[in-house]
Amino acid sequence: MVTIALAFVPVLLFVVALQLMDSFKLVHRSAVLTALAVGSATALACAELHEWLEPALGFSPAAFSRYVAPITEETLKAAFLVLLIARRRVAFLVDAAVQGFAVGAGFALVENVGYLQAFGDAPLLLWLVRGLGTAMLHGATTTIFAIVTRALADRHPDRVLLAAAPGLASAVAIHSVFNHLPLPPLAMTLLLLIALPLLVLLVFQRSEAATRDWVVAGLDIDVELLQLVASDAFGYTRFGQYLRRLREQFSGPVVLNMICLLRLQLELSVQAKAMLMAREAGLDVPADEDLPVALAELAYLEAAIGPTGLLALKPLQVTSHRDDWHRFLLTTGRRKGSGPQAGSVR
Repeated sequence: MVTIALAFVPVLLFVVALQLMDSFKLVHRSAVLTALAVGSATALACAELHEWLEPALGFSPAAFSRYVAPITEETLKAAFLVLLIARRRVAFLVDAAVQGFAVGAGFALVENVGYLQAFGDAPLLLWLVRGLGTAMLHGATTTIFAIVTRALADRHPDRVLLAAAPGLASAVAIHSVFNHLPLPPLAMTLLLLIALPLLVLLVFQRSEAATRDWVVAGLDIDVELLQLVASDAFGYTRFGQYLRRLREQFSGPVVLNMICLLRLQLELSVQAKAMLMAREAGLDVPADEDLPVALAELAYLEAAIGPTGLLALKPLQVTSHRDDWHRFLLTTGRRKGSGPQAGSVR
């Protein structure tokens, strides 16, 4: 019973602790469970792949674990996170860390099941290393990958695969070093238990502060811009003058759709930031009940404007690469909210 607890409990407790530290509640419990399931499926896929690959390459088990397994395991774990970042489902370092560790935890749990079946009678020291060491390693490397990739994707939002390369290289290197066992297993376990919580705490503190600044400052700017777009003075601003120049390239109805699109994007951005502020204050405020109508209108306007028109709007920089994440946040918030007490934050 003690070995089973050591094999599963520590890593799961750490996943729960990370989610509790997320004051903005960026990651829902369902997303964490999905990440755990994906990590578990990845472990099963790696087991099948390694069963074929190890004899095919002719490596010894030690060499395979040091030079091949870190590449295959970290790459497959990273694939799901790359998909989340590319689809704008992860917006900050906080949610990147939570989902990254959950994927690594799911991988470690399935891997430990295999070890329990093969070495169930092994001494307690093995399960201290497996449960607290190797399990934390899988969570740590995937967390580091997610954090580095999310940070670089902020600078290059349209080059997610390129942004993923440094994080993947870091995860593979750390994994390979651990498998070389430069220190005794128990010492490596203690090192991970000290280094990982410090790293995660630092990331969470910095990311929470950055998120708070983005929410507060961005909300003020979005409200001012929204009021400006709706005012008679809009035509005299640089935004209005730029749109007026676009009339030389686009028809009047298209330019009007552009103004409507900017206004609607700002409204959704304000609503998303207000929802985050409410969550930090401990309130679960759902999105507007007319959100599906707003999203349908948004899709219509983007289609009516077309790719060329949307590209022409980029210099205004009214919105950001987090627009898709705003919609995802509001949609999940609407699904959570129910009952007559659900108020509007628009």
